[in-house]
Order: sequence, then structure tokens, then C-alpha cells
Amino acid sequence: MFNYHAISPPVSGWLEISLEQEIIDYLWKIERESRYPGTSVKNTLAGNITESRSLKDTDDYFLKNVLLDCVRNYKEEFPYTIRKPDTISDGNLTLNGFWVNYQKQHEFNPMHDHGGAYSFVIWMKIPTKSQEQHNLGFLRGMKNACASNFEMTYLNTTGELKHFPYFMDPDKEGKMLFFPASMKHAVHPFYGCPEERISISGNLYYT
Repeated sequence: MFNYHAISPPVSGWLEISLEQEIIDYLWKIERESRYPGTSVKNTLAGNITESRSLKDTDDYFLKNVLLDCVRNYKEEFPYTIRKPDTISDGNLTLNGFWVNYQKQHEFNPMHDHGGAYSFVIWMKIPTKSQEQHNLGFLRGMKNACASNFEMTYLNTTGELKHFPYFMDPDKEGKMLFFPASMKHAVHPFYGCPEERISISGNLYYT
């Protein structure tokens, strides 16, 4: 007989956030304002998405009312993840990179990460249903159908590549994921729908 202890090492995760309607309305407002004249950021991004435009956070509204609270909550949940010099406070965080994506059918983002300390994605419009996407004729019967999914990707403690999928359905509209900028993630294509999926992303940097 013997005694033992099961050891679970700390791991870095992410936050799932449901945004209030006031915040969602603000995001739609700055999305509309970005259309004219509109500044494309497509060439600065990793994805195979034809249209992405820069957003302006008027008076740092989104930073002050959402993102700084996300940072505080993240540090409480995962205190060992983000390292920064002790002389730098969260008041030195800037939203350096803030954009809207218009994903059309067949477009995708390969596995990638971002610059900075923290990143986020917000789903504004999802015109498809995951079950319908996974049951498309050319995907039916596949063991791991991933059409339309958003996936977080990470290595477990034995070095295996793992995927945590989010199934893209309209009930995800207004949801936000907040995570370390170095965390890998990917966006799979959707099919058979002429409407765009609209999402907003950005990066936080310590200055």
C-alpha cells in the first residue's frame, strides 16, 4: 500500500464574458463610424479574411468600462500568467490595435496569436448555426467536424496539441473571450451562407 497526491499544475485559461446591451450598442456605433472613409487593417493581420477595418475607441470608453475590469478579473483567476515589471501598473495599459472583421463564407483565420499582453474577440453577428454547418453534405460523418468553429489551441502537459472549440451559433452574439495575447487560436470557415460573420478584436499593451 502507498499514499499519493495527484498534482495538477496551474494552466492559463481565458474569460468568457457576456457584454451588457449598452456596450454592444457602443460597439455597433463605432463599427458604423468605421465605414466612412474606413481604414483597412487587412495587411496587418494573419487571417484569410478580405475585409477588416480599424476602430476608434472614443474617449477610451471600451478600455475604461470593459477592458480594465477584464484585466483585473483575469489576474484574479490566473495570477501566474501575465508577467510585467513591478513598476508598471494596469493604468499603463493601452488599446493598441482595435478592429472589426467581416468574415465571408470560405474565409478563415489559421492558428495564430497576437502581439501585446492581452487580446480579445467579440462576436457581433453570427448568421449560421453550428449543427447545420457540421451536417453539410461534404462534412457529414466526419469525426471532428469543425466548420464555422472558433478554437482555442494549446499544449497540454505532455506536449499534445489540444483544441477547445466554440460552436458558432446566434446565441454567441454579444459574447466576448479575453485571453493572453500569446494564446493560439483559429477561426474555421463557414459555408453556404451569403451573410457575413462580424467580430471585433483588439490587443492590450503595457507601455
